[in-house]
Amino acid sequence: MRPPADMIYLDNAATTPAHPEVVAEVSRVLSTVHGNPSSRHAMGLEAERLIRRAREVLAAALGATPDGITFCSGGTEANALGLLGAARAGGGGGHVLVSAIEHPSVLGCADQLTRAGIAVERIPVQPGGWVDPERAAAMARPDTRVLALMLVNNETGVIQPAADVIRAVKAVTPRCVALVDCVQAFTTLPVSLADLGADLITASSHKIQGPKGVGCLASAPGVKLAPVWGGGDQEQGRRPGTENVAGIAGFARAVELASPDGDAQAALLRVLERAALEHLPGARVVGEGGRRAPHILSVTVPSLPSEVLVNMLEERGVCVSSGAACHSRRSLASHVMKAMGIPGKHGVLRFSLSHATTPEDVDGAAAALGALGLTGAKR
Repeated sequence: MRPPADMIYLDNAATTPAHPEVVAEVSRVLSTVHGNPSSRHAMGLEAERLIRRAREVLAAALGATPDGITFCSGGTEANALGLLGAARAGGGGGHVLVSAIEHPSVLGCADQLTRAGIAVERIPVQPGGWVDPERAAAMARPDTRVLALMLVNNETGVIQPAADVIRAVKAVTPRCVALVDCVQAFTTLPVSLADLGADLITASSHKIQGPKGVGCLASAPGVKLAPVWGGGDQEQGRRPGTENVAGIAGFARAVELASPDGDAQAALLRVLERAALEHLPGARVVGEGGRRAPHILSVTVPSLPSEVLVNMLEERGVCVSSGAACHSRRSLASHVMKAMGIPGKHGVLRFSLSHATTPEDVDGAAAALGALGLTGAKR
């Protein structure tokens, strides 16, 4: 097997390689900015200045005000703060809607709300993996407090009609807080609170070539959130705890460096799609015919288990995944594939690109698919 540095990395939906300029910024801040941003001396004020500047960068990118940016430890915590915070802000009872294909960070928090006595319903998806706005509106109630919906599914790359779903649900219950998980969409697709009609948006640094351990929740003016825990008044009391100054600075730098290269990524993904359909027996594209993000390709293979396919490609120098990184080590059946009606016995391969993926990487992966030598693959 090749050493890791020589391998082709196509598992960017799990995490992306940090941009060299981001690494340099994180290192600079760790080495020179020692103050606690809550301290009032010069070193603390410098740390606070860096966070304030990062807040402005994220606010501009997400269509929020700087005061509407809450820094967290990543997309998982941002989703938790958005869902739990909005649901709990209204007191006891009420109703929450989440789609059946949400990230576990949303579904796990939805289960917590259920145990706390809040009615939670999961909106089914169409076979193509998207939510029907009319179905969502039919499930909405006057007491629906929160609607949670991801913009790009992390396992399939299917783009949800989020703006249409939010509009339909708010026609039934105008006070409903709409939370959109944009972790897989941010910097790849246009994302803003106004364009989506959302009240809350989440994003994660390590999905856009930034450092791990930092993300943010962007909120529209007037949205009330209860903190998930107590302990301090950082982040306007929404997220107590000393801020990750270096990570936040690196996150902002990653946003500044990101370029909208969706067309280039889509062209590379088409090369992989052709190779997968040609060389994997019975392969089908998940979400075929629907709107899909330009950086995620998921294919099902009925004849081989996911783990076998992943290992075969790794032996040929290509890193891919079988779906969500949060499940891969436990070999759990995908709730997303189940919701889409895809049999659990089908193998799944997910190829995902980043801004750093090159044509040479994709050509190498396509060659590796051909080198598998699987029979009965051509269609």
